[in-house]
Amino acid sequence: MEYYDAIKMRRSRYDLTNQSSISDEKLQEILSEVITYTPSAFNSQTSRVLLLLNEEHLKLWDIVRKTLQKIVPVDKFGPTEAKIHSFEKAHGTILFYEDTDTVEKLQKDFASYADNFPIWSQQSSGMLQFAVWTALAQEGLGASLQHYNPIIDEEVKAVFNVKGNWKLIAQMPFGKANSEPDAIEHMLIENRLFVKGKK
Repeated sequence: MEYYDAIKMRRSRYDLTNQSSISDEKLQEILSEVITYTPSAFNSQTSRVLLLLNEEHLKLWDIVRKTLQKIVPVDKFGPTEAKIHSFEKAHGTILFYEDTDTVEKLQKDFASYADNFPIWSQQSSGMLQFAVWTALAQEGLGASLQHYNPIIDEEVKAVFNVKGNWKLIAQMPFGKANSEPDAIEHMLIENRLFVKGKK
């Protein structure tokens, strides 16, 4: 598949199954390549990834469910639980983290850029998320990006033995898609792309 086609296929897909079009070993290989070659400011390589499969994947969404049950009124929990169940049905979940110790060290070592390093860290994570998402689409896998952090952070750290200096950024459930996403409208490119100095 051409790269541009993969970008177009990268859509939020929520109707997922626990099946995968590739082996878990191939998935790990893809993640390794994408993590290695996604750029970061000052080559800081602040991103960390936790791949959850099988029972570990289910544990995550059980944490999300129990956490939200404490804060969402019982009479309004139905739609929330349905959404969580749709993520639970997926093949696995990828957790995206940023190493805050590395960010803080860079802030000290390059004080004149101190305010920018947390921003650059988030940008690097965003690039990694997009690259992983596109790579999954290229392999025929659907995914979506979720943000139940920070309310699940501490329990996730404890259950999965995550280092204390890792900051959870996003959660990406993935699996074979059961259905196609709805069509979306795009703004006219003339309202988003501007060219100066063209001959």
